[in-house]
Amino acid sequence: MSYRLGVDVGGTFTDVLLVEEGTGSTWRYKTASTPADQAVGVLHGIEQVCAEAGIELAEVAQVLHGTTVATNAILEGKGARVGLVTTKGFRQVLQIARSFVPGGLAGWIIWPKPEPLAALENTVEIDERIASDGSVVRELDEDDVRAQLAKLQSAGIQALAVSLINSFADPAHEKRVAEIAAELLPGIPVSLSSDVLPELREYERTLTTVANGYVQPQVKKYVQNLAGQLAEGGVAGELAILRSDGGLSSADTAIDAPVSLLLSGPAGGVTGAVWAAEQAGHRDVITFDMGGTSTDVGLVQDLNPRIGRETKVGDLVVRSSSVDVRTVGAGGGSIAHVPELTRALRVGPQSAGADPGPAAYGSGGVEPTVTDANVVLGYLPTTLAGGEISLDVEAARAAVGKVAEAMGLDSVEAAAAGIIDIVNENMLGGVRLVSVQQGFDPRDFALVAFGGAGPLHANALGRLTGAWPVIVPPAPGILNALGDATTSRRDESARTVLRRFGELSGSDVVEILRGLAADAGRRLTEQGLAPEQQTTGYQVDVRYHGQGFEIPVDVDPAWLDDPGTALDAVARTFDAEHERLFSFLLDVDHEIVNARATVTGPKPDVAPVTLPEGDGDPAGALVQEHTIYVGGEHVPAGVYDRAKLRAGDVVTGPAIVTEMDSTTLVLPGHVATVHPAGSLLITPVEG
Repeated sequence: MSYRLGVDVGGTFTDVLLVEEGTGSTWRYKTASTPADQAVGVLHGIEQVCAEAGIELAEVAQVLHGTTVATNAILEGKGARVGLVTTKGFRQVLQIARSFVPGGLAGWIIWPKPEPLAALENTVEIDERIASDGSVVRELDEDDVRAQLAKLQSAGIQALAVSLINSFADPAHEKRVAEIAAELLPGIPVSLSSDVLPELREYERTLTTVANGYVQPQVKKYVQNLAGQLAEGGVAGELAILRSDGGLSSADTAIDAPVSLLLSGPAGGVTGAVWAAEQAGHRDVITFDMGGTSTDVGLVQDLNPRIGRETKVGDLVVRSSSVDVRTVGAGGGSIAHVPELTRALRVGPQSAGADPGPAAYGSGGVEPTVTDANVVLGYLPTTLAGGEISLDVEAARAAVGKVAEAMGLDSVEAAAAGIIDIVNENMLGGVRLVSVQQGFDPRDFALVAFGGAGPLHANALGRLTGAWPVIVPPAPGILNALGDATTSRRDESARTVLRRFGELSGSDVVEILRGLAADAGRRLTEQGLAPEQQTTGYQVDVRYHGQGFEIPVDVDPAWLDDPGTALDAVARTFDAEHERLFSFLLDVDHEIVNARATVTGPKPDVAPVTLPEGDGDPAGALVQEHTIYVGGEHVPAGVYDRAKLRAGDVVTGPAIVTEMDSTTLVLPGHVATVHPAGSLLITPVEG
């Protein structure tokens, strides 16, 4: 018998899920994250969940891990000192950047432009030039390369990024620079733009390559440290890391391309939400993952998460495939404050995190947080994470009391309700970013709520968006770890095409795409995934000739079997999406900019939850009656043990449903129906 372990590290909690591969049985454990060294919390969680299952660590065949190490390196500005090698004349490519300033009109007046990840003094030019068609304009001057690398060596760089003009068309010069760097800079990791992002647009390609080098040393140190400690602890199985696009990569591959891990954590949640939605019978959903530090929101159509071509972390936007999630600085640990100037209540983006945490945790925190507000309102039980964390109600009231005093309110409960209302509106903004702003009506989707704090706010967010039902999966607090454990291996190859349809034949496109698929498939084969287990997906970036932007178009593999009609099918699909987004079409030729092939492995089997049939009455799960503050008054609410609910039971609000890793709030005027697969489906009573 063998086991798979899904591990997700969040800003506040580390979640671990153990899956028995034969039967699909699961065990879960939730523990506090250890920001100083994430591996400590990971190993503690693994040891505890294995002990709970009664197995030895040696029986774990795979550890599948979603990590925020790369993300934190960017957000905290603690990456490596990167040296950048560019073509002569392009030294200031990162400083020039794009002419975009966030904010409203004249936002540039107060916008502090972020410093590039590779400083100008650590950027050198070399004498070479390749044309956009791949021909050599000027041969590489190797003596110049050696002289420039010597300058970077004396500057004490910790990573090297090489991004030469038009290297996407011919990487020969970049590869030779890497060979020389291996001689002169031994031990310094080298990132080549022709490997990281072999596509046109010099700024995006250079920025992505530099970002890869910036996070690489930290990711390497963490992954190797974790792998070593797992081996010392007796885990003989393989360590695999979750990519931003929801697929898995081997530990070695993750170290080589860490820029693909920037949204590793949120991707696991979306993958888990897809699994839960399918079990509950819904295919179009908005995912709502509220943790202790932030909230991640995504959109899923027909059980397929939307994959974006850009990954955004803080002020950094790189070209890397990732699940299209938007992050809002609103979580259970978000701090509420009342600025002296405006006297208007604000919530976040500052967070109490895991250390010291909310005041209710009793670990030294004194600032009022969203968790403290939920405690004051009576929405949370007195213990969290299966008893690992006890809540101090009086400390929570004292913290929220600061907000009440600053706003001149007589009631601490009124201040707490204001905190909850504002954080819910903040999260509504995130939902609108992935739905309304992209042409989707949230009322056409269900809402899957998870994360430790998600089910507490899900009913209110459903009411704000009109997305029904609200689906609260089994074990929502560790759904990210379930996503890690239920995803499959994935690799991607891409290249720039930049040719109009009139200059291409269907056979040309088929040859390009199948060549990319063979390349990605080969890398997965080297990781131990047999070719017969691989599934290939294709995508091309298309625009009207003359446009400055493109739209990704998924290519049905069946189109490749009939090359004569493949381009027509791509054009029709592009036109339909262009009209949906912009409400007009152009009567000009289409143009393929980039082509990609994604190869994935099979998904592992995880047995779904099957609850015993009930009679609709949840009385057997009722633990106690409890007073909560909702709608401006104190009202009685039933508190239910989720483990005792049966299929078909209907919990009428106001009610609280408790479990080891999360708490669900059902508001007045709403009911939660227990689905046979274990999810709670919350809907308004009316309708």
